[in-house]
Amino acid sequence: AGSSREVTVLFSDLRGFTTISEGLAPQETGLLLNTYFDTMIPIVFEHEGTLDKLMGDAIMAFFGAPGEVKDHPRKAAETALQMTRRLAELKRGRTEKGIDKLAVGIGLNTGVVTVGNLGSQHFMDYTVIGDAVNLGSRLEGLNKTYGTSIIVSEFTARGLDSSRFVLRELDRVRVKGKGDAVGIFELAGFREELAQERLDVIETFNAGLDQYKRREWEKARETFHRVLERAPEDGPSILYLERISRLLENPPGPDWEPVTTFTTK
Repeated sequence: AGSSREVTVLFSDLRGFTTISEGLAPQETGLLLNTYFDTMIPIVFEHEGTLDKLMGDAIMAFFGAPGEVKDHPRKAAETALQMTRRLAELKRGRTEKGIDKLAVGIGLNTGVVTVGNLGSQHFMDYTVIGDAVNLGSRLEGLNKTYGTSIIVSEFTARGLDSSRFVLRELDRVRVKGKGDAVGIFELAGFREELAQERLDVIETFNAGLDQYKRREWEKARETFHRVLERAPEDGPSILYLERISRLLENPPGPDWEPVTTFTTK
């Protein structure tokens, strides 16, 4: 039977891996995945994480069980940033076919889960289950929507020291059928490693997001365009410009709130 414990869950997934593998022989796909996992899995262990399972090209891990882990949001955030960094190094240093096309999306969420050996009489698995786990998985998928690599929930963000980690507020999201909206953030990097240019871009984006929330959409549009002048690939700014175009075409009623609803998977 399981017990309740607060943990931070990590879900990572390779972007477009199905398409990449279609151009590879089965042996090449196996070699590519093994090279990737050989690099990623030790990072989880280095940060006192528990590897839950591998699902195709996806990794599920959690921090805070079975052993007590102080600062499990921090450990999970360090793991996520290290995974994106090591993947970049892997792409520069290795020649396996398809490796240059790999890109990862990671979701982190902190909450109370049921943890323990769960399963049937015939098969037991040490794992975590609960709404907090489902949200973590969901956040990983949202990277595709926002054009980001790492998304963390407000619950994980609270456990991260802003003098060490740079977080960019992205949105408030509600999963259809669930109650409260949840704040989500991009984990942009370690503060000491980010260039001033990147910090300035995030600050400009934050100003645009504030204008958007206040329904100052024309102003927000100008601000997000300023972001794109400096960072043309900035996914969140591109997304907000699309949203603003829709809002200006069809202005919402007075009860509009800056919350995005996603249907469940």
